[in-house]
Amino acid sequence: MTTMEVEIISRETIKPFTSTSPHNRTYNLSFLEQVNPRTYVPVVYFYPKEASETPDFLTGGDKSNQLKKSLSETLAKYYPFAGRIRDRGTIDCNDDGVTFVEARIKNIELSEILEHPKDEVLDLLFTDNLQWNEDSNINVLLAVQVSFFDCGGMAVGICMSHKIADTSTMINFINDWAAVARDNKKCDQYVPSPEFISATVFPRCDLPLSPEAMIEKSNCVTKRFVFDATKIAALKAIVTEKLQNPTRVEAVTAFIHSRAISALRSTSGSSSNPTTFIQTVNLRARMVPPLPQSSAGSMIWFFTVSTAEGSVVELHDLVGQMKQRMTKFCDTYVRKFRAKDQWPSIFKECIQESRKPFSKGNLVIYRCSSWCRFPVYEADFGWGKPIWVTIASCAMKNAVFMIDTRDGEGIEAYVNLEKQELDVFERDAELLAFASLNPSVI
Repeated sequence: MTTMEVEIISRETIKPFTSTSPHNRTYNLSFLEQVNPRTYVPVVYFYPKEASETPDFLTGGDKSNQLKKSLSETLAKYYPFAGRIRDRGTIDCNDDGVTFVEARIKNIELSEILEHPKDEVLDLLFTDNLQWNEDSNINVLLAVQVSFFDCGGMAVGICMSHKIADTSTMINFINDWAAVARDNKKCDQYVPSPEFISATVFPRCDLPLSPEAMIEKSNCVTKRFVFDATKIAALKAIVTEKLQNPTRVEAVTAFIHSRAISALRSTSGSSSNPTTFIQTVNLRARMVPPLPQSSAGSMIWFFTVSTAEGSVVELHDLVGQMKQRMTKFCDTYVRKFRAKDQWPSIFKECIQESRKPFSKGNLVIYRCSSWCRFPVYEADFGWGKPIWVTIASCAMKNAVFMIDTRDGEGIEAYVNLEKQELDVFERDAELLAFASLNPSVI
């Protein structure tokens, strides 16, 4: 692959189209958001060249202007995103705006990136090295880099602070921004309707405020593995021999976890390490009554699945534990979170319960975040839906991020392990019987 060059064409600060009203100038962060890390979550959308015969074909400059105008209009509704973190509990909604960088990509065509995805190339599609950055001195909450390829394709790289948004909010924001851009092109008017209710639903009350979470980093390497629909069906069939109704995410998550444990044991020369697997959960639909999907903010927590020292790791056992732990987590805690008189005491119990698995010595921790079933491929800004959406490499030790393939049936998994473990993991014959290592997107 040719060495890619990035030429910055322009750099602007995009402010909300209308000023934030005085009574919304201070945005209170929920308890969950106050303990969240400040890390910037990156996602990049790739769009191929528009068919030149299309009557309303847009040039790169047209697209950039359309993106900036619609971003400004969308920020008027997502007003905290254009603000700045004031302190641990609040955001100053001062309309200072978000970063918008326009870039030109040289010496490489979009098709080359899609044929041979490489982290070092993908990283250049985000501005200011913000991806997974935790620097508290960086005060923007959202940054965009729009990159144009000479072939006519483009990439939209977005970094959003986890302090104010989880995956659901991030994808809703991007899709709302796309809808505003698309409808402006058609002279219609789409008005986003996010609901900023997280501080009301998850107030601080008298809950003890632990330090902000930090990403644990080490000598880790990320590799992309793709499970197509037929391989996922085969994995589910293996689980179904012992356990009913595994989901595609459960089957793939448990399988990756089992192979990661195998790689750990192979490199350490020991089977004695206990492990705990952390699975993040979107709380919205699991609460009673459920929160609307338009609820903006960070509304996630987690449950854990543990393996004992020297235990035999069976796929169906891991899936069974995932189901049991999720059910217990939801029935015992999540369903009661909306009972305001119970919220602080219930969540204190939840915190105490969630800490128990971490008391073991010599514990190895894995984490998984699934973006599957989120509508990531719906972001049509007026020139078609993306050909590929990726989160690129992750910086978190022993982490797995999963996202749907474009057809919605397969799963792309980004596995981040210590280098010596990943060297074993990526050559694992059992893994490679079900997953392809970094295949072409097209």
